[in-house]
Amino acid sequence: MTTEGIVQTVCGSIAPDRLGPTLLHEHVLCDIRPPSWKELEQVGAEITLENRHAIDYGEVLAPGNYLLNSITLAIAEVGRMRAAGGSGIVELSCGGLHPDPAGLKAVSEATGAHIVMGCGHYVEEYQDPANHLRMIDDFAREMVAQVREGAWGTDIKAGLIGEIGCQAPWTEQEQRIMAGAAIAQQETGAALSVHPGRDPDQPQEIAEFLASRSGNLSRTIMSHVDRTIFDDERLFRLADSGIVIELDLFGTESSYYKLNEEVDMPNDAARLLVLRKLIDRGHLHQIAISHDICQRSRLTACGGHGYGHIYRNILPLMRRRGFSEAEIETIMIGTPRRLLTLPTA
Repeated sequence: MTTEGIVQTVCGSIAPDRLGPTLLHEHVLCDIRPPSWKELEQVGAEITLENRHAIDYGEVLAPGNYLLNSITLAIAEVGRMRAAGGSGIVELSCGGLHPDPAGLKAVSEATGAHIVMGCGHYVEEYQDPANHLRMIDDFAREMVAQVREGAWGTDIKAGLIGEIGCQAPWTEQEQRIMAGAAIAQQETGAALSVHPGRDPDQPQEIAEFLASRSGNLSRTIMSHVDRTIFDDERLFRLADSGIVIELDLFGTESSYYKLNEEVDMPNDAARLLVLRKLIDRGHLHQIAISHDICQRSRLTACGGHGYGHIYRNILPLMRRRGFSEAEIETIMIGTPRRLLTLPTA
C-alpha cells in the first residue's frame, strides 16, 4: 500500500501506514439532540438497565441519550475499541453537533487511537441561523481552512470533510453547503462524507449533484446506506457511480427504526449479505463499515455494544461467513487509508 501523503489526526499528521483498522463514521464527543429537544429537560431520564430498551425504542424520552460530552467516558469507550483491535476512528461531529477538537485530542492522547476529525455542517435545522446569509464560496473557504489551518477556533485540523448533512427533500442552504464541500474537496484532496436524507433516491441525487460539480466520487462516502436503500437496483446504481458505500449502523439489530417507521431496518447478518453482493459485483474497494454511535445507550457503559463491536463480533462473523482476510483487510485498513490520506503538496 502507498505511504505517500499524510493522515491528518487531531494530534497531528501521521504516515498512512501507521493507520491500522479504522472506523469511518462515529461520534465520540457531540450534542446531537434535536434543537426542539433542547427546550425540554436538559437530560431527561437517566439510562438504567430497566429503561434502556424503552429509550432505544422511543417509549421514553431521554434527550441526554444524544449528549456525548464526557471526556472521561469517551476515553474509557475508545480505550475498549483499542483493546478489541481498533487503530483509528473518524469523528464526524461537524457544525451544529457541537464539535470538540480539544476534547478529541485529549481522548486520542489518552488512548493511542488515531482520531480523524470532520468539518463542515450538519442538516439545516441544527445550523447557526447566520448560515442563511452565506454563499457557496464562503462555505468552501471555511472548509478549506478547517483542513489546512484548524477548526472551530483551534489549530487542530480536520482530516476530511463531513458529515455534510442533507434532508429529503434537501434545502437550498444544504445544497449550497454541499456545493462548497465539492470545491473544498477539489482544493484539499480530502475525502467527503455525506449524510443523506431518509429517502431511497436521495443518495443517487446527491451523487449526481456532486458529479456535476466535479466532485471526486471515488473519495466520497455515502453514509447510512443501510437505513436508506433496501433494493439491489438502487444499491448497484449508486455503486456504479464509483462512490463509497457505507453501512454504518452495525450493532443496531432491531428492525424498528423510530426515525422512519416506514422501513424495516436490517440486522448485522443482513448487512453482511449486502457487503457480499457488493463484493461479488466488483465493488470491494468501495465499501466502508462503522457503527455511527451517537447515543449513550449504545456505549458499553450503558449496556450497549460500543465502538469495539465490529472488532469483537463482526469480523469473526465475516470469517465464519466466508469473507477472506484480503477482503476484510481492504474494508478495515486499505479503504480507510486511501480515503484519509491527504496530499502533502
